[in-house]
Amino acid sequence: MAMDAVRPALVIVASVVAPIALTLVLLPFRSSIPDATVALALAVLVSLVAALGTRVTAAIAAVSAALCFDVGFTEPYGSLTISHAQDIETTVLLLISGLIVGQLSTRNRRNRGLAVQTSYDLSRIHAVAEMVAAGARIDQVVLAVGYELQSLLQLRRCRFEATRTDPAAPVIQRNGDILWGPNLWDYEGLGPPDKPMALVVEHQHRVLGHFVMLADSRTRVTRDQLLAAVTLADQAGAALQLDQSRPA
Repeated sequence: MAMDAVRPALVIVASVVAPIALTLVLLPFRSSIPDATVALALAVLVSLVAALGTRVTAAIAAVSAALCFDVGFTEPYGSLTISHAQDIETTVLLLISGLIVGQLSTRNRRNRGLAVQTSYDLSRIHAVAEMVAAGARIDQVVLAVGYELQSLLQLRRCRFEATRTDPAAPVIQRNGDILWGPNLWDYEGLGPPDKPMALVVEHQHRVLGHFVMLADSRTRVTRDQLLAAVTLADQAGAALQLDQSRPA
């Protein structure tokens, strides 16, 4: 946990220092290495920083690399002034390419994270579906769904009640919205409500109960996660309906 807290600061420091260090390594060979090669080396370094950090750290690295190239490899040396138009173009392109790479790296990392999360959510649903298909006891299915919901949405508490929902409670809708009274709750910006939420359990439009869930408002959830929660509740609904239809 301590390392996780320190890591962002280390990446920011690396974003500034790494281009400077590479520039110092290449500086003795300034007269023999083409400027385009230096710019390419700095661009590759920015790409590596972008892969490890965020959009912000990639931008910092791009600015640092452009300044290092300007000061160290464009005439007059040691100054931010650039006397040749070609060097201006190279410096600007180095900065722009670094910013673009940072944006793309951040987006790719986010997409990979979403793909992993989606696969994990599907595995939760599949595991509960197998329990229902195998004829597990209804209390086991409901307990398993509650456990998966608690893990999926990082809930502080989760319990099932075989009653209708409290009209004053925030309710997770089937489309992934959270409706609190007449208003839609901005969970993407504000996080989940700090009040117990309701997730209706139904089967073929018949309400069979609901899960009461209390989340940490600092947690961030996505629509895909809320839709996965609805699907898990549907599994509980199918099990409850099957249990009630069995002969006594």
